[in-house]
Amino acid sequence: MVDITFWGVRGSTPCPCDANRRYGGNTACVSIERPGRLPIILDLGTGLRFFGQTQPCDGTFAGHAFVTHIHWDHVQGLPFFVPVLAPGAHLTVRAPRPQSDLSLAEAFGQFLRPPYFPVTAEQLHGHIDFVDFDDGDTVEVDGATVTARTVPHVGATNGYRVEVDGVVIAYISDHQQPVDGTDRIAEGALALCEGADLVIHDAQFTPDDFSGKSDWGHCTVDYAVHVAATAGASRLALFHHDPERHDEGVDALLRHARQEGAARGLAEVIAAAEGTTVSLHRRPETPSGPTVRPVAVDSDGVASRGAVAAGRR
Repeated sequence: MVDITFWGVRGSTPCPCDANRRYGGNTACVSIERPGRLPIILDLGTGLRFFGQTQPCDGTFAGHAFVTHIHWDHVQGLPFFVPVLAPGAHLTVRAPRPQSDLSLAEAFGQFLRPPYFPVTAEQLHGHIDFVDFDDGDTVEVDGATVTARTVPHVGATNGYRVEVDGVVIAYISDHQQPVDGTDRIAEGALALCEGADLVIHDAQFTPDDFSGKSDWGHCTVDYAVHVAATAGASRLALFHHDPERHDEGVDALLRHARQEGAARGLAEVIAAAEGTTVSLHRRPETPSGPTVRPVAVDSDGVASRGAVAAGRR
C-alpha cells in the first residue's frame, strides 16, 4: 500500500481562512509513505509543519524531500519542520540547481539566515543535505525510484515521477501553459505523467484568470486535464489552488474537471484537500494497474475537507 497525503495544496502564499476551510490554505507539501520505509516529501511549503506533527521528534526522523523549485511557497515550511530540529534527525533535500553559478545549498544559505530568519539551516540541529537534482536525474531512495524532468515555469523547475511498489505518481505543482493558445505539452511533463496511476498537477487558473496572468507560470484546470489524459494517466488531483479561490470555487472547478476528465478517459478526478490520503496498491489479480480507495465525497461529488481514503485520521 502506498499512501499519498496532501498537507498543503495552495499556490503562491498561505491563506487559511473560513472561506477555504475544506480544502485548506497551506502551501505545497505532499507525502508518500509505505510501511517500514522512509517517507518521501514533495515540496516544503507551509503544509510541511502538519506533516511534521505525524513524525518522530526524538532525533530518529529520516526522509527524502524533492522540491520542485525554491520559490517561497515551496520552501518556507522547512525551518518549522519540528522533526529535523532534533539532533540525529536527517533530511535530504533535492531540487534543481537554481542558477548555473548558484547551487541549491548556496541558495538556501542565502535566504535561510539572519536578517531574513533567526537561524541558518546548520543551526536546526538535525542534519540537512542539499543536493542539486536536475533534468533527467534519477535516484533510488529506499525502494522508490524518483526521476526529475524540467517543467516550464518561472525559473528552474522540476516535476517528479515516483515509481514505487508498482505504483506511479507524477507530481507537477507549477506548470506554465503555452501562451500561444495551443495545447502543446512539454516533453518532460508528458514523460513524467505517462501511464501514471495518479497525476498531481497545477490547476491554479480559470480561463479568465489565465487571460490576465498568462505569463505567471501556471495553467488552467482544463490544461491539467489535457496533460493527464494525453499521457494516459488514470487519475488526476487538481493542485496548487489559487489563494483567492474559496471552497465553492474549487468545487465548481472540480465538477467541470470531472466532466472533462470523463470525456477524455480519466478514471477519477479529485481536488486536493489538506488531510486527504489517497491509497494506491497493485493487486496481483489486476496487473494492468492499481486500485484506489476513493476519498469521501458529498452528494454533489465534491471531496470533503480532511477525507481520507481508508477512513478519517
